[in-house]
Amino acid sequence: MTKTPADAKVPPVLQGWEHSEFTAAGYTRDVYRRGTGPGVVVVHEIPGITPAVAAFANDLVAEGFTVLMPSLVGTPGKEVSNAYVAQSMVKVCIAREFTHWALDQTSPIIGWLRALARNLHAEVGGPGVGAVGMCFSGGFALAMMVDDIMVAPVLSQPSLPFAAGGASRRADLNLSPDDALTVARRAAEGCQVLGLRFTGDPLVGTRFDSLRELLGDAFIAVELPSSTKRDHSVLTEQRDEPSVARVVQFFHDKLRA
Repeated sequence: MTKTPADAKVPPVLQGWEHSEFTAAGYTRDVYRRGTGPGVVVVHEIPGITPAVAAFANDLVAEGFTVLMPSLVGTPGKEVSNAYVAQSMVKVCIAREFTHWALDQTSPIIGWLRALARNLHAEVGGPGVGAVGMCFSGGFALAMMVDDIMVAPVLSQPSLPFAAGGASRRADLNLSPDDALTVARRAAEGCQVLGLRFTGDPLVGTRFDSLRELLGDAFIAVELPSSTKRDHSVLTEQRDEPSVARVVQFFHDKLRA
């Protein structure tokens, strides 16, 4: 990683986080790092690394994990607004690194995320690393499971490819056929996957059914009753404290062997 001076380019909600750039697989992205202990990659949702995403990541730091937060879209630290969400959604829709409509494809940015996770594991050691994906990145932790060092994948409200347009898209897991075979093999060998969603979230579609079919008993589903159709962000904007605690415990169980 290429590091920048202390607190350079770091917004107030990310003070105490070390900013750097990481280049791999043809991409260069900003990364924020904090903490000590086993490694976890936290991949933000739309619109970006918001204060709520940073708060969740800080909870993991407080629990004794080394946390990396890559910035894939948006302005780190910026508050959520309808205009900001729409702006980031447009960027995701036109960016080539995200497979947002096509079926049976792994998003190209996954190669960069896998390299980031491998680099983190080489630094901190242990049985492996964990990852959390949210919303458009919700399935990214599943695709990162192709590497054996990914031992604690967490999928929160996985929403790619976007569900509009038919049943096949609502069920798709954003995995190529080869990656799906590898993920299924790792699940059969004992690698568990934790998934979280609100039951009325239309963006998740029927992906939890697909995850059960692909992963079998290795899939641990946390499904929360929705109070409104706007319930979406389990760990951040509509934060459910028991779910946050469940994720923290999952990382302790898998990364402190």
